[in-house]
Amino acid sequence: MRRDTYVAGAAVLGLLFVSAAGFAQQNGNGNFVCEPPKRPYDPYPRGILPRDLEPELDRVRREVRFIFDQALAEMRALPPLTRTSNPPTIHGSGYAAVRTLGKLMNFDENMSPFRNEACASCHMPYAAYSGPIPSVNLTMVAYPGSFRFRAGKRTAQRYTYSPRFPVLQFNETQQLFFGGNFWDGRSTGYLLQSADAEQAQHPPVDPLEMGNPDTACIAFELAQSQYRTLFEDVWGKGSLNINFPPDTEEICCTPGGAARFGTDVQPVRLSPEDRTRANRVYDNWGQSISFFESSNDVSPFTSKFDAFLKGNVTLTPDEMAGYQLFKGKGNCNSCHLDGRGTTLFPNQLDTSTAADVEPLFTCFGYANLGLPLNPGVAFYYETTPDAFGFTPNPFGFAYRDLGLGTFLRSGFGSADSPNSDWTQFAPLQDGRMQTLTARNVAMTPPECPTTEAPGPYFQKEFFHNGYIKSLKQLVHFYNTRDVFPFPVTSGHCPRGTTEKVDCWPMPEVPNNLDHTIGQLGLTDHEEDLIVIFMQTLNDGFTKPYPNRDTFTGRCMSGGRASTQGNELLIPTPPLPPCASAICGVTPLPTMPIP
Repeated sequence: MRRDTYVAGAAVLGLLFVSAAGFAQQNGNGNFVCEPPKRPYDPYPRGILPRDLEPELDRVRREVRFIFDQALAEMRALPPLTRTSNPPTIHGSGYAAVRTLGKLMNFDENMSPFRNEACASCHMPYAAYSGPIPSVNLTMVAYPGSFRFRAGKRTAQRYTYSPRFPVLQFNETQQLFFGGNFWDGRSTGYLLQSADAEQAQHPPVDPLEMGNPDTACIAFELAQSQYRTLFEDVWGKGSLNINFPPDTEEICCTPGGAARFGTDVQPVRLSPEDRTRANRVYDNWGQSISFFESSNDVSPFTSKFDAFLKGNVTLTPDEMAGYQLFKGKGNCNSCHLDGRGTTLFPNQLDTSTAADVEPLFTCFGYANLGLPLNPGVAFYYETTPDAFGFTPNPFGFAYRDLGLGTFLRSGFGSADSPNSDWTQFAPLQDGRMQTLTARNVAMTPPECPTTEAPGPYFQKEFFHNGYIKSLKQLVHFYNTRDVFPFPVTSGHCPRGTTEKVDCWPMPEVPNNLDHTIGQLGLTDHEEDLIVIFMQTLNDGFTKPYPNRDTFTGRCMSGGRASTQGNELLIPTPPLPPCASAICGVTPLPTMPIP
């Protein structure tokens, strides 16, 4: 995509704000209409917001509503739910009922203050339930929230197989953390005993995402939803009978973080009894969505690799060669476990057999891969108050993403840790991010059959900060990070070098670097073979992947996979020292973070 297809954020903002007065307004029927304020929030320089952002957001909204209507039809086709036996069980239809309820919740835009953002708005099926807008993946990385020009700092993780990640735990023997959800592990699952169910509870009240100011707003919206009866059939009659105060709708139409709320995270004034009911509803919200994500609609084990494990298909010579590299010279399966052994040495024979018929291609652990700071991330520029008096990032480029280390300190940009015993381990976890499953990493819409230029391809983003724009780049980074290191920041590679080809800028967080990668000795062709193998991990080979065909956007074409996105590289500004509110929190990092 050419540089001249992007313009300053102000031009985009003028298209998106529709309300003359803003906030919650009463219409002629006495009901509130939730609309964003007209006053623009434009902290971004040229090149951060893509020019097509507004029509692309509208495009995704249409796709989300299409699947939501599909889920409504599935709900109406359910037989009457009856409970039998002891403990009571929804006879025959329990799985279908909870799956359908979770699907409705996941695709319901009414669960956000301005009724314009569902969970699925950042996680659509054709991208393996990750970011659905190619131009956002190419530029600003994180997705606009319900209040459009607040955006977070990381890529949207894939839903697929996330329910199989265990509750976050510290292995004392290995001195490592495993499990949890989110890049920084902040969804521990300690209370619901499901990291994935807890993950579904974070975005609805994240000020930079769906942005509700109170978890009770979800119960309030569910009580008015078209599927209230299904919710109560599943989770109990009367479970949504909560006495909400008269100002609830006006409060829930105002995004979290607004100055009017101060530090109050429960501005909806409920009685203790009703707050308990609302909390239970919020737990049920997370559990229902997690069940949907664990279902065959999302995590079905229908890839070509699964058929290969079953013995029903043979991998092509290139796919098999890529697989041998994946679990051999490339050392990929040391972290992305495939249920087989790892053969790292020349002429070493793999005599292991498949030990897992459903390998998840992750170790559930955390690693600092040494990614450079990505100056394209919108979050770095959100340093001024928006129309609600909220400043997403008061530190600007003094922010550093310490990942799991920040969470263990209950630090800025993460969440409070529920286990103070873990705080002591934070310095050894600085910079570490979750190891995702490699399953579906290459999934794209059928009409855009690849992630790789010249295409036609669907632009994705990889790693926590979206710095990598193709799988070719991803494998090349693993292969050559330590072959072409330069003490520069992104956008400043020396003349005569090409960033992401023979120049890798310095790590954002140099502490705790993973040294199992960086100098693998793969040839250019061997890198390509690993990319070919990863495409066999896409679901939809043995059975069509549900709603993968709902993409109504356009494919991209042109360029090369090795330099994909480089035309939009922007120079990193001179970096101030890491803010003391991040890098000065005890226990201090093992060495200063620049």
